[in-house]
Amino acid sequence: MVSTETNIRSPWNILILCTGNSARSIMAEALFNHEASAFFQAFSAGSRPTGEVNPFAIELLTHHGFNLRDYYSKSWLNFTRPDAPDLDFVLTVCTNAANETCPVLKGTYLNAQWIFPDPAAFDTADAARAAFQSVFLVMQARIRALKAAINPQTDKAELHRLIQQLVDRIPYTVDSKDSQAIALNL
Repeated sequence: MVSTETNIRSPWNILILCTGNSARSIMAEALFNHEASAFFQAFSAGSRPTGEVNPFAIELLTHHGFNLRDYYSKSWLNFTRPDAPDLDFVLTVCTNAANETCPVLKGTYLNAQWIFPDPAAFDTADAARAAFQSVFLVMQARIRALKAAINPQTDKAELHRLIQQLVDRIPYTVDSKDSQAIALNL
């Protein structure tokens, strides 16, 4: 529902973009829908979707109790169709997608970036698991902080500013112990 006088909407439609839509964007979609569903309806997509969710993302999300039935790798072209939801925000979570020319998506949306390195790009399974956990915890901390900052008067422009500020307020760190400390302190 949108109030034309105040530009206040609940929930806001947010599309999380990544190249393959197999890990970071899937985790962010799941976290937004779990942690902040009163404020956001999240979707994810990729510029070149892999067609499958990364096994480490599946393992992590399952471990945290997420039902993965609704999460799958899909193209950003799905959000150009007439039946696609009107988007309020597009959040890019990888450098490759951030540097690509995005198609015209449906809605009047604001862009933001939470860039994370690819957690699947590590040499060993243990290193990849640690990287996935680190990305997950920082995303979770940012989403929780965002949720805590929203009030009934938060409009689209203010929400956009809050989303962007969280990159500096809760930075990504490769060390998952640091990420756990960040997540626990919020």
